[in-house]
Amino acid sequence: MINMNLKSNKALVVFSGGQDSTTCLFHALEHYDEVELVTFNYGQRHALEIKVAKSIAKEQGLKHHVLDMSLLSQLAPNALTDHHMQIEDDEIPNTFVPARNLLFMSFAAALAYQIEAKHIITGVCETDFSGYPDCRDIFIKSLNVTINLSMDQDFVIHTPLMWLDKKQTWALADSLGQLDYIRNNTLTCYEGIMTDGCGECPSCKLRNAGLKAYLTERGAR
Repeated sequence: MINMNLKSNKALVVFSGGQDSTTCLFHALEHYDEVELVTFNYGQRHALEIKVAKSIAKEQGLKHHVLDMSLLSQLAPNALTDHHMQIEDDEIPNTFVPARNLLFMSFAAALAYQIEAKHIITGVCETDFSGYPDCRDIFIKSLNVTINLSMDQDFVIHTPLMWLDKKQTWALADSLGQLDYIRNNTLTCYEGIMTDGCGECPSCKLRNAGLKAYLTERGAR
């Protein structure tokens, strides 16, 4: 296999239009000359997620790839693809989609190969990972090795939020000058409610508790 030259100043961000991936987007813009986005349409609970991702990409003037991954909804019932299933926050929540990040990151790497982007950025986080095993650091490191071997390349998968809790993620957004933008333009809520969300689902509770903690800390300085 011919080892093509990847662009060391180009990054591909795995992008959902939520708090974490949008923070990663602005982080990437600070560190790379070229940034493109990839969003996966996997039959997620709310189609609004795709619309939000497209809107942010357009506002930021970034090339945006939307890939059809609807086969995921056929593989296992879960609360992110079955709109009638009640969300349950167990040890491994029923919002866990088996193999989702394994497939997403593999397809992101295939796209990165085509656009010659050396860097792949994802907002997975082990600190607030909600019981999802495919958000762990050990998984990402293992997958990075596997992807490189599979394509004879030297991609680097970056996880800038891996060891940050939600308070620290809001702090990073603020340091990038984008706290208000991320708060007002992203969709994190499992119930499909923009900005601060429903306030009751596990995702909203993490997001809002982190924001409150950060704003309290910032105000006390």
